[in-house]
Amino acid sequence: MNYFTSNKFKSGIIKVCWITVGWTAIAAFQFWTVYANLINLNCDLGGLSYSFFLRSSIRTGIMAGILGGSTVVFIWEEWLRAKNYGWALFSIFWSYTLLYLLISLINSLVFNRREQGHFIFDPEVLKLTVYHFLSGNEANSYLYWLFVVLGTLIILQVRDKYGPGTFSAFLMGKYFRPKREERIFMFLDLRSSTTIAENLGEELYFNFLKDVFRHATAAIINAKGEIYQYVGDEIVISWKMKNGMENANCLHCFFDIQLALRRKAAYYQETYGVTPEFKAGLHYGFVMAGEVGVVKRDIAFSGDVLNTAARIQSKCNELGVNILLSKFLLDKLSIPPHSFEPRKIGDLLLRGKQEKVVLYTV
Repeated sequence: MNYFTSNKFKSGIIKVCWITVGWTAIAAFQFWTVYANLINLNCDLGGLSYSFFLRSSIRTGIMAGILGGSTVVFIWEEWLRAKNYGWALFSIFWSYTLLYLLISLINSLVFNRREQGHFIFDPEVLKLTVYHFLSGNEANSYLYWLFVVLGTLIILQVRDKYGPGTFSAFLMGKYFRPKREERIFMFLDLRSSTTIAENLGEELYFNFLKDVFRHATAAIINAKGEIYQYVGDEIVISWKMKNGMENANCLHCFFDIQLALRRKAAYYQETYGVTPEFKAGLHYGFVMAGEVGVVKRDIAFSGDVLNTAARIQSKCNELGVNILLSKFLLDKLSIPPHSFEPRKIGDLLLRGKQEKVVLYTV
């Protein structure tokens, strides 16, 4: 899949747009407070109008949002996910400094050119720009925007912790009272996990799982999935019906994860001596969704669909396949032509169920 048409890239662009809007609003607010104080103190503004200062602040906010927001989303956020926090924060600090100086330099040159009426690289304009950088006000602005950037990163990290869509649901109180939803669930379980754990030992096996989950995440995001839980060596993924059915995303997700792990086969063989592989069970149905917990609040799903999906997945070894889904789900999906060829496995009685479930593999 082309990266620039992927859901991950589109999601990143949406984040940058929101950051640009937010930072532009913050820049305008910063201007308003400073300008109001200058007016109250009867300071000489050199004949420059309110609208000139406002446009300058908005320009700063837009530049910061586009350049800084893109850096936050596509570089710094990835550093915080994949690197040591100390190293990541140090790298963010110096790269933020360089980016701040670039944006401030552009803004200062434009401001001083407008004020002096000279060419942008005129010695007088450059002299005023250097003086601007050495002023105490610039240091205050540097620290102000540093805290804005760190605050943005914290929000993105909290959003990552709860998963896309879940954090906003918390803020909006969407699940404060339980509500009934129709969802698709996929239970992903690592094959031969017990044997792998025994061979690797506790510490190496933990790093192995960490790598597997990291390499699987991009495929889940691209398929518009929501990671509901990590349970040992298992990942539980959920979709709203529209997202999971679109282009059979819930099926593509599994095969894209398998493909991502195969592409990293050389790394896994060299580091751990084994290439990971998942088996999966999928089902859909109604669940009750709501906030649970007091100290560690989370959004939980409750319903028979989760038990059924887990038991469908448990049949993969017995039936010798990597993926199983219920006929109920298959009938819901609009499978794109020349993509998947469903094959009926049989009518099976799952543990705890009174009626047989028709299972397919693809």
